[in-house]
Amino acid sequence: MADSIDLANENSQRHLEAALASRARMATMPSLTHCEDCDEPIPEARRNAVPGVATCIECQSINEHKSKGIR
Repeated sequence: MADSIDLANENSQRHLEAALASRARMATMPSLTHCEDCDEPIPEARRNAVPGVATCIECQSINEHKSKGIR
């Protein structure tokens, strides 16, 4: 029977694999010219640096804070 550390490691591995798969899908998509959240233009430098980007820096920061439970 697996102990709690084994279960935590398996859970962590699943999250990592899902994040990597998501990132790989994003890299094949074209970057948006305007943020999907606020509709502001996404600078060309950001679009070139982050393949498949869909949000501006400000909205991405907000989304990351929300996903971490930070207000």
